[in-house]
Amino acid sequence: MTTDDTYLERGINLRHGFLAEYCADSADFLVTIAPALKAVAVLMEPTSIAEKAINQAYEIQRRLHVWTPRRATVLGAGPLGLLACLLLRLRGLEVLALGLTRPPYLNADLLAHIGARYVSTQDQSLTQASAEHGPFDFILEGTGFSPLVFEAMDVLGKNGVLAQVSVTGGDRTIDVPADRINQGFVLGNKVAFGSVNASCADFTRGARFLAQAEATDPGWLPRLLTHPVKGLENYDQLMRTLTSAKEAIKVYCEVAPLS
Repeated sequence: MTTDDTYLERGINLRHGFLAEYCADSADFLVTIAPALKAVAVLMEPTSIAEKAINQAYEIQRRLHVWTPRRATVLGAGPLGLLACLLLRLRGLEVLALGLTRPPYLNADLLAHIGARYVSTQDQSLTQASAEHGPFDFILEGTGFSPLVFEAMDVLGKNGVLAQVSVTGGDRTIDVPADRINQGFVLGNKVAFGSVNASCADFTRGARFLAQAEATDPGWLPRLLTHPVKGLENYDQLMRTLTSAKEAIKVYCEVAPLS
């Protein structure tokens, strides 16, 4: 939540990461992972992003005193989207996910397994999905396709909150129904906010939710780990897999065997 234009983050900005033989850090910044999560702990980073956005939405909506969300939609069905749907289902919400790929689709099957719906945007737009499955109390936008942000603003339910986690670096411009969106936000008590850089607390809560998920459905999280690449020396294979594996959910490097 820094207000500085220049911030420090290991492996991201102006600080070395931990790709080293040895490293040391303060225990205050380390999160203990339950032994049952050892094989799936690589999912903690996207989990922390989703958890921060969802928790921030709940914190913001405490202003209403009566906010009891029932329906949510997640835009994007990659690792972040799948984990966001999981966290929302664990909170008891009805969840709809929108993605580009048409079923049959592993991601859609994974969502159905946890009681969430999946819709391809090739078959139904967000506006159409909102008319059929909404109104949505919470929307998480994680596609990287900025026009969806404004469509989400337009369809967000009264007293709803929109969390934006995708980063767009292009120069796309579109026409938007500005008056309708503005009026809807004012008269409908709506909120839109951006979320980035999860904190230690977000990792801690995320680890707790993952442990809950693993305990109640032990096979679900491992199915997200679709494309392992063994050994750092095979980094070129890792990069090729990231860019070419069309059905990949999580591509990751097995640095060393689990002990």
